Amino acid sequence: MKATEMKKGQTVKVDGVLYVVVDYQHVKLGKGGAIYQTKLRNLTDGGIRDIRLRSEENIEEAFLDKRKYEYLYSSPGEHVLMDQENYEQITLDDDAFGDGQKYLRANEQLLVSMYEGKPVVVELPNTVDLEVTDTAPEIKGATATNQYKPATLETGLVISVPPFVKVGEKLRVDTRTGEYVTRVKD
Repeated sequence: MKATEMKKGQTVKVDGVLYVVVDYQHVKLGKGGAIYQTKLRNLTDGGIRDIRLRSEENIEEAFLDKRKYEYLYSSPGEHVLMDQENYEQITLDDDAFGDGQKYLRANEQLLVSMYEGKPVVVELPNTVDLEVTDTAPEIKGATATNQYKPATLETGLVISVPPFVKVGEKLRVDTRTGEYVTRVKD
């Protein structure tokens, strides 16, 4: 496809590396032709790269196959997922998950993007519900805002929570920011 046809969020292959188009801008240079100043995120290491493409330049569009997987368990350095359709299991290393492993519980549903049969991107749900396993006792009369205390969740993740949160409660945590959202009633 031509550089003029690219869109934000699209997956492209440049110099043999997979990228997602984060942003692009059409720029008209003085005497030369127009170019596209692109901001691309590397799907392998997450790094951002700025690349200039001429308008008439061809780039390879990469099609990702998105599949639903269920998280089964982890052992040191690897994580086992099961395909929801054919029950095949795949094993991914820590690099494929990044910080996502802190939010994973058994039977959690994930979306895995595959390229040529290899997992490339693991998408977590936006929020997960996790139980508090350790935190300081509730402070009576602590009504001031922004008084947060640390809480350890069932996966080992430590987040800041309001003073009224107790051990055994379920909390909703935003996986994109790692922040407390709300308490969850069973």
